[in-house]
Amino acid sequence: MHRIGVIGAGTMGNGIAHISALSGLDVILVDINAEFLKKGLAVISKNMDRQVQKKKISNTERVSALEQIVTSIDMNALRDCDIVVEAATENPKIKASIFRQLDGICKSDCILASNTSSISITEIGSNTNRPERVIGMHFMNPVPVMKLIEVIRGHLTSDETASAVQDLSIKMNKIAVECNDYPGFVANRILMPMINEAIFCLMEGVAEAQAIDDIMKLGMAHPMGPLTLADLIGLDVCLAILEVLHRELGDSKYRPCPLLKKMVASGTLGRKTGHGFFNYK
Repeated sequence: MHRIGVIGAGTMGNGIAHISALSGLDVILVDINAEFLKKGLAVISKNMDRQVQKKKISNTERVSALEQIVTSIDMNALRDCDIVVEAATENPKIKASIFRQLDGICKSDCILASNTSSISITEIGSNTNRPERVIGMHFMNPVPVMKLIEVIRGHLTSDETASAVQDLSIKMNKIAVECNDYPGFVANRILMPMINEAIFCLMEGVAEAQAIDDIMKLGMAHPMGPLTLADLIGLDVCLAILEVLHRELGDSKYRPCPLLKKMVASGTLGRKTGHGFFNYK
C-alpha cells in the first residue's frame, strides 16, 4: 500500500493521518469543511513538533511527513487510494452514507476500513458492493502513542483483506489484534460498562470524581481514572457506544447512566469542550 485516504480531520482522523505520513504513506485527508482540515493539520504539526522535542523523530522526518499529507473537501480525491479509513462521527446513518459514496468512487481493489468503536462492520459493509474488502480498524486515542489497532472482520471480510491490514499495521508500527463483529467488539464492550459504573458511583454519591479516579489508579494500577478517560474520549462518544451496546445486546447492564445523558445534552463533553467531569479550561 502506498496511498491512504482518511475521512475526518478530528481527534482520531488527524491521528491516523499523522502516523500514516510518518510511515511513508501518501495521505489524503478529507473533511466536509476546510476549517476542520486546517485545524486538523495544525494539530498534526503540533504533535510532530512534540515528537521532535522528545527526540522520537527527527526534524527531517517531520518535514517529510507533513509534505506527504494533502487535504480536500471533495471525496473524489480518494479515487486512487489503496485503502480508505473512515473516522467520522459514531453515527450509523452517516457511516452508511460515506461507505455508499466510497464504493462508487474508489477503485475496485481499494480496502474500505472504519475506525468505528462499536458499530457492526457487517452492517457497514452491506452498504457496498465489496463487503469482502470492508474491515474495522479501531485505533486507540491518542493514535500517535497507543500501539493497538483492534481489527474487526465483518461476516464477509476476506482473509486477503485482513492480511493486508495486518501488514499495514506493522508498517505503522502498531500491533493489530483481531476480533469478531459483535457490538462494542472487545475494547469498548469491557471498557464502557466500567466507565458507566464510575458515572453511576458519582451520580449516587458513592464518592467524588477525583476519589473515584484515585481509587482506580492506585488500587487497580490504571494509568488514568475512568472519569478522566471518559473526558479524554468524549462523553458524547461514550454515550453513543453505550447506546449501541444497550440497543444491540438488549441487556440492562449497558443502560447509559442518566448523569452521562444529562451532561451530553448540556454540551459538557470533556476535554474537547473544556469541561466534563473535570475542568480543563
